Amino acid sequence: MFDKLEKIEAEYKEISGKLATAEVLADRQEYRKLAKRFSSLESLVKIIRKYKKFLTQKEETFSIIQSGGENSELVDLAKEDLEKINAEIKRLEEEIEGKIYEEESFPDRTAIVEIRPAAGGQESALFALDLLKMYSKYADSKKWEIEMLDSQPTEIGGIKECVFAVKGRGAYANFKFESGVHRVQRVPVTESGGRIHTSTVTVAVLMEPTNVEISIDPKDLKIDTFHSSGAGGQHVNTTDSAVRITHIPSGVVSTCQDERSQIKNRHKAMRILKARLLKYQQKQQIQGIDSERRKQIGKGGRSEKIRTYNFSQRRVTDHRGPITVYRLESVLEGNLDLIIKPLILQSRKERI
Repeated sequence: MFDKLEKIEAEYKEISGKLATAEVLADRQEYRKLAKRFSSLESLVKIIRKYKKFLTQKEETFSIIQSGGENSELVDLAKEDLEKINAEIKRLEEEIEGKIYEEESFPDRTAIVEIRPAAGGQESALFALDLLKMYSKYADSKKWEIEMLDSQPTEIGGIKECVFAVKGRGAYANFKFESGVHRVQRVPVTESGGRIHTSTVTVAVLMEPTNVEISIDPKDLKIDTFHSSGAGGQHVNTTDSAVRITHIPSGVVSTCQDERSQIKNRHKAMRILKARLLKYQQKQQIQGIDSERRKQIGKGGRSEKIRTYNFSQRRVTDHRGPITVYRLESVLEGNLDLIIKPLILQSRKERI
């Protein structure tokens, strides 16, 4: 850990020096890039320096205890101080680990989230909408921006499919834990006999690529337009505003029919396509274009799940911990930190 802290401080000093050079000051793009990195490192370096001061205090206090001799009062005071110092060192170590994990988890990248009903028919579509509402409230609590890229409602008020972007520091780093099969156990509104049904919804979380990461030759694209479909409305099935883009070499496909404008749908479909292509390129050694998505979400079966929402017991269980909280209503209201924070801590420990 100490080697990593030294490297962070060295990088901070190096960037600080570069920001004062005439060469960097003349290059606006490079200056913005370095200034952004400097700002993100600054808070971490402050904590590291505070941590080092406490380590020095620990050595000095321990030295007092060893050399205290018969002065029991001085030794007792030093031991009390050492206990407080050790507690502060532990707290700072956890804070530093958290900051480093955040810096290594693509903190500034936008997440592309895809929600689809799986097993359970109409009930699955209704729960897919519940998840969308939960994610919207969670993003709002974090001051992240949500942009709807594509959504297809059902006749009874659920959703057939939904794709949206979440932008803000830490958005992808947190949302990536939502990838997988979400299982719900409850009495559906469509159930007259009061029986509990089990349904599933799949969630895939992709990282939106930068232009540097993804370069697409327009010749490799097949773009089709078609009538929008949905729950109804004056603009549905009246114009060819919906767009489907196929990347011919890979077979990756994206569609968008959320906007009335074909141009806007095309722009959003391209964003979805690029995110899927980035994931495809990262995992192209695995057979099948949807292999990474299948890795995340399986086949959407009831036995495959990362999390279960049990309404009768007001319980949410994440099976990767396992982590169980009996605050289902709070989780659905967007308090996902109850689940995600323990998963982040678990992930940090595994990496360490």
